[in-house]
Amino acid sequence: MKTDKGPATFGHKHLLGIEQLAAEDITLIMETADSFKEISTRTIKKVPALRGKTVINLFYEPSTRTRTSFEIAEKRLSADSINIAVSTSAVVKGESLKDTVKTLMAMQPDIIVMRHQNGGAPHFLTQIVDASVINAGDGIHEHPTQALLDLFTIIEKKQAVKGLVVTIAGDIAHSRVARSNILCLAKMGATVRVAGPPTMIPAGIQKMGARVFHRFEEACQDADVVMMLRLQTERQAEGLFSTLREYNRLWGLSARMLRYAKKDAIVMHPGPMNRGVEIDPEIADGSRSVILDQVENGIAVRMAVLYLLSGGTGDITE
Repeated sequence: MKTDKGPATFGHKHLLGIEQLAAEDITLIMETADSFKEISTRTIKKVPALRGKTVINLFYEPSTRTRTSFEIAEKRLSADSINIAVSTSAVVKGESLKDTVKTLMAMQPDIIVMRHQNGGAPHFLTQIVDASVINAGDGIHEHPTQALLDLFTIIEKKQAVKGLVVTIAGDIAHSRVARSNILCLAKMGATVRVAGPPTMIPAGIQKMGARVFHRFEEACQDADVVMMLRLQTERQAEGLFSTLREYNRLWGLSARMLRYAKKDAIVMHPGPMNRGVEIDPEIADGSRSVILDQVENGIAVRMAVLYLLSGGTGDITE
């Protein structure tokens, strides 16, 4: 595989959030991911772009999609990929984040991919390491690679994002995915709507570029994309909604609710899903769902991010 644009240039050492990226940076990631997606269709799914580079995946929170996606992306780029299982590391003995990371840095990694329960933890990391840092989700703050793969999927299905109406619904207050997506989609010219119970809409969310709706029907009206979010009960205080049944009736994406959107609207979900709560099974598995496409595209997008943060000059030929 060869590109006709010459070496890619990316003016950032770290990927901490969408907030730090310009529209041009996002476009470069999309174009690079498009080049990498073809690799997944090969018999031998590997290029030598990051040969000799070491990537550490440091996850302080559980993850299936993000962690596996990063690991596969690293291996397809021929990087040496190392997973740190925090639950079986010295962290359980009381070791601080700073000491854990300093220990890892003594092993000379090139990139650290980090997920942490506290917002700002990846930003702290950049102050004590020489390696590039990728934020794989920090508290309820941001999840930039999820927003980028969602954008890639929208462009793939709709050919463009500018001018589209994207509705993001559910537990907005506790969702780092929502924050990153609002920033990303607004920067790329989409009209972003957020919808959910008043108890799950954070104050000031409009300043990020979204319009707030408190009736799901109105939020879905003529939408091009409907993105559902998981109820994050592990982060919630009690009393944010009455019952799961009531939540599903008012805020769950059903066939009835989807009829308010455009006939060719696509359905998205970052996962994991609470089937029968925020999304009905027939919608999650239906013809308008692109949920598995999001998972597939996550590999190409994360390959692109890893490649660009490594300088964008590695060999991406067959």
